[in-house]
Amino acid sequence: MKFAYSRSAMMVTIAALLLCSAPLYASKADSRIESSARQTYIFKTFLRDDHIKIASKDGNVTLTGIVADNFNKALAAETLAGISGVNSVDNKLTIKTPPPSANSDTWIRDKVRWTLLFHRSVSANKTGVDVRNGIVTLQGEATSSAQKNLTTEYAMDVEGVKDVRNEMTVAGTAKKARTTGQKIDDASITAQVKMTLLYHRSTSALHTRVETKRGVVSLYGRAKTAAEKDLAQKFAGDVVGVKEVKNRMDINSPG
Repeated sequence: MKFAYSRSAMMVTIAALLLCSAPLYASKADSRIESSARQTYIFKTFLRDDHIKIASKDGNVTLTGIVADNFNKALAAETLAGISGVNSVDNKLTIKTPPPSANSDTWIRDKVRWTLLFHRSVSANKTGVDVRNGIVTLQGEATSSAQKNLTTEYAMDVEGVKDVRNEMTVAGTAKKARTTGQKIDDASITAQVKMTLLYHRSTSALHTRVETKRGVVSLYGRAKTAAEKDLAQKFAGDVVGVKEVKNRMDINSPG
């Protein structure tokens, strides 16, 4: 009888300890999510000037604060969604200035800039973008004719663009930027690939699921044609930090 009582008391004590330690564990996990987000390539590179507050409770993240534009708002949410332990993201970020109206020249210009931003084969920082009546004019320097042509191709694949006039000059041979060896965290890679596929007109409607492990990207989802599937792989493979793309997308059979 005494033994039974002691055993019962012990189980109650253990249960109480577990209950007490659960919030502590959750707190540590939530703190790790918040600190991990701050250390990502995306937050250090593209969102460093924004004022973003990250609050996580049991893996459910809420984002508040002020960001420059819709692009940064979406980018922050996509980055958090790719961090281990995150169950959901409630994006309550506000935008500093009102976004341009859809399909306006300013809206198209921003879309082109954002589309070029993550691609390593073009140079977004050296490319000037001007839009008038849906016609994009590109200026600046390209390191080669191939890069100039690819910049035209990427700009033309943005929703709302009617035509592209590429006035970029081809500079002399320049030292290649060391991007292939640059270490970028998986959450940042996943966010960049998602945003890239979203802003390209050819892949915006694919609803592709993206997973990244040690720089290797896996694509899941459905494409209407083999061409769409190939484009998704091409765009993802040209994202900074991607080492390899495993395209596991299915192709919808007609009818």
